[in-house]
Amino acid sequence: MAIRTYGPNAVDWEERIDLDRLRGQRLARLHESLNRSELGAVLSFDFANIRYMTATHIGTWAMDKLIRFALLVRDGEPVVWDFGSAARHHQLYNPWLDYGDGGGGPPTGARAGISTLRGAFHPDAGIAEDVAAKIAAELRGHGLAGEPLGVDVAEMPVLAALRAEGIDVVDGQQVFLEARRIKTGDEIALLTQACAMVDAAYEELYGYLRPGVRENECVGVVSKVLYDLGSEYVEGVNAISGERCSPHPHVYSDRLVRPGDPAFFDILHSHLGYRTCYYRTFAVGSASRAQRDAYVRCRAYMDEAIALVRPGATTADIVRVWPRAEEFGFADETAAFALQYGHGVGLSIWEKPIFSRLVSLDHPEVLKEGMVFALETYWPAADGWSAARIEEELVVTAAGCEVITKFPAEELLVAGHKYWTVGGELNTRREAQSHLNTGDRVRPDPVTEDRSPAATRERAHADTGHGSRADTGERSHAHTGERRRTSHGDR
Repeated sequence: MAIRTYGPNAVDWEERIDLDRLRGQRLARLHESLNRSELGAVLSFDFANIRYMTATHIGTWAMDKLIRFALLVRDGEPVVWDFGSAARHHQLYNPWLDYGDGGGGPPTGARAGISTLRGAFHPDAGIAEDVAAKIAAELRGHGLAGEPLGVDVAEMPVLAALRAEGIDVVDGQQVFLEARRIKTGDEIALLTQACAMVDAAYEELYGYLRPGVRENECVGVVSKVLYDLGSEYVEGVNAISGERCSPHPHVYSDRLVRPGDPAFFDILHSHLGYRTCYYRTFAVGSASRAQRDAYVRCRAYMDEAIALVRPGATTADIVRVWPRAEEFGFADETAAFALQYGHGVGLSIWEKPIFSRLVSLDHPEVLKEGMVFALETYWPAADGWSAARIEEELVVTAAGCEVITKFPAEELLVAGHKYWTVGGELNTRREAQSHLNTGDRVRPDPVTEDRSPAATRERAHADTGHGSRADTGERSHAHTGERRRTSHGDR
């Protein structure tokens, strides 16, 4: 059965995404992952991990500040120290962080606190030491002062202050990522809804894309659609066109899109924290043979990979069907990293599992039901400057997988206006340089050319590529049969 999608509203007549269940199941999975480890507690400064643990959020402006931190001890409740008045807001509106019993019981799990602002505070202000003292007090209170503390990311002064408190600080990121590896049903619904919003953005972009618009304008069009639909955060739109497609620069510019350009886009945004990573490639006005061949090959690598996705398969199984770096112009897998690629998607990108020839052949990971990840393929065209890029997001199901990125990608789509000639519609499979499309024509002799109406009509008909009237009937019949066979194969 297809993964359900819903409207954004809460209703009383249909069960939709249950946010209380989402919060409870995420915390339960994190406890399970912590209990499987040798750690006594985990401390997070990572925005996504804090949200997974505490279900708190103060805006994406704070994502790179390292100002917030949260602690989870074995068999305990999460505590978050948050930025200024945000802690007071949590106390008012986040009842799941209220552990008080009204009689002097445990304090609230939402407390005021701040870290070192990525070094902006004066080093002698004692901020790092204050963070460490808060954490040490909690560990002592739970009898865990002698147990290892797992930390995901931290600034060096905080790390030094924790160790000065006698705390054994070790890597805690793996505990978080193992908990987040398999998604709950509500997480899958949110990830699917996030993709549905990008479907809509691509629909708008396809209608907008044409010669004369700039890459940055395309970014604006996509961003508006997503924010209008309720996106929490448009993390980025990679808008790449023309000669910029190969090599892939991974950043948009103000380049003007031109007739015959390839253009590919990666749309990354957040819906209630859950991300997308979703590429599509278009040809603008028309596509050359080299561009279409690159797209066909890029699609073939994608389809081979998707066909292998099922519980029990491994990341190594997937990457084996992708080309080696040397096959598409790179010295090694590090130089080609992320062009033939896969990664988990959840509260952040990238999550586990990772698919890459750089690591997956030697360190394969087993695919399991409930995983959500993106697969990305890339192929440079034979013309030396254009390329194709496709990305699909998948949910691993009991029977295989379901693709949740639905904007059409099985064939190269041509965007922009149709062009009309005196002989009919201009072919969309053509070279961008016009003279390369006229080599097989014979220039008429103005003296000897037959200018009678009948001859003129015959030449016009021939210029369309249909030949004589008699040929037209035969070819149309043959093409009809061809179309029927192709459509039947597509079904």
